[in-house]
Amino acid sequence: MKILYGVQATGNGHITRARVMAPALEKEGIEVDYLFSGRSPDKLFNMEPFGDFQCRRGLTFFMDGSKVNYPKTLTRNNPLELIRDIRKLDLKGYDLVVSDFEPVSAWAAKFKGVPSIGIAHQYAFMHKLPDSKSGFLLKSQIKSFAPVEKAVGLHWHHFDKSIFPPLIQAPLFASTKTERKVVVYLPHDDPAQIQAALAPYMNYEFYIYAAVDVPYDQGNMHIRPFSRNGFHEDLASCAGVICNSGFGLLSEAVQYGKKILTLPQKGQVEQESNAEILEHLGLGLAISSLKDEAIEHWLELPVPEPFMYPDLATSLAGWIASGCQASLEDLARSVWQGVDQSELKRAV
Repeated sequence: MKILYGVQATGNGHITRARVMAPALEKEGIEVDYLFSGRSPDKLFNMEPFGDFQCRRGLTFFMDGSKVNYPKTLTRNNPLELIRDIRKLDLKGYDLVVSDFEPVSAWAAKFKGVPSIGIAHQYAFMHKLPDSKSGFLLKSQIKSFAPVEKAVGLHWHHFDKSIFPPLIQAPLFASTKTERKVVVYLPHDDPAQIQAALAPYMNYEFYIYAAVDVPYDQGNMHIRPFSRNGFHEDLASCAGVICNSGFGLLSEAVQYGKKILTLPQKGQVEQESNAEILEHLGLGLAISSLKDEAIEHWLELPVPEPFMYPDLATSLAGWIASGCQASLEDLARSVWQGVDQSELKRAV
């Protein structure tokens, strides 16, 4: 079997899912080519698992801090180039297209009659979730952006629907609890503004990951360049994490057993929904800015226990290798079997 795996590269969570799936698919003897869109190739890193991958421009949000800049998003995307890329994408020889919410591969499969499945958090919004954001409008947007024949939606809970657990790798480091150590990952915000907002909390050590070339320290502020291993090492040893509401990082924080303070990107409906559901499950607190008075309360909260999700990659790779014969309902039921969902609900 040969598949084309399309990945929306605007968020690191999409790429992480593909990294987790890559060895599972290889173990099943499946030949995989990868296509990434939504981010300039020079801004991609740690891409060794994907071999000689393809890149397309695709579609992306443009941010100003933790807020979507709609004028830039409308003017800097290129719909005509997207259409050309969809039409030109050669799918001959592929038995299946897998899309992690990637529009070029998904639409090309639809137009050219190639079977397709979607594996992404966004496909969970095809179901009604316990929030104020999901519904008919968001479901229609998901279908329009990256349509697939079978949609594997991922979330922290199944909510009695055919929703699957997060697709994340096992922890890279053993989880410890360094009191008063906090990891901050707000990549679209100015590090200087982050430092100013957190300056009143002198009794805590903040490890702020930002677009810098070399690490440096300023008192209790520790600025670090983006690094997957370095970030996970700090995440594993911290007490809590302050971050936007991307699904991948939040899932990793739950798995490591960290308290979570999340700042959803304004105008990004998926993140706003994630923040609501995170609070609904008692997995973290949501704030609207780093000036929120809730930060002081959150810093004093106890650190939760780690929660290990089941090995979804192996199940999905086996399902794909079998020709996707089992229904999504049966597959989801088997994946969640034996997982005590009540352990996820925490008091914060």
